Amino acid sequence: MKKDIIFHPVKGVQVAIVRNVNELNAEEWNVIVINRNDEPVTSVFVTSKGYGNSESGTNTDQRTSTLRHFFPEIPAGGHVVVEPIMPDVFHLNNEFWISYFIGSQIYDKKFIFVPDSIIEANMMTIDPPGLEGVLHE
Repeated sequence: MKKDIIFHPVKGVQVAIVRNVNELNAEEWNVIVINRNDEPVTSVFVTSKGYGNSESGTNTDQRTSTLRHFFPEIPAGGHVVVEPIMPDVFHLNNEFWISYFIGSQIYDKKFIFVPDSIIEANMMTIDPPGLEGVLHE
């Protein structure tokens, strides 16, 4: 039963939304998960969705599809690209719920990028992968 599982606080795993410029000189945005632990994280399950109010000013709710991704392992000090993300949804809450194992212990955390937090003023260089983006700890 879920109530019998001990969930320790998440340490060393971060989510970032990074910007890259492709060969056509166009911006591409991706969601990445970074493992800053000294050991690999395994059985990584990521659920993503966006929700909030419409940008049109009509005060209507807007939701994106819920996407699910699985990665067998993220090596120590490594990262994976989870999915591309469009700037059209930066005005929404962008939620990434991550569950993973270190050894036999399960960890789980929601990372939420609040509306309009993915802006130039919040950009920084994120290593790895050495790209500019917004980091959520």
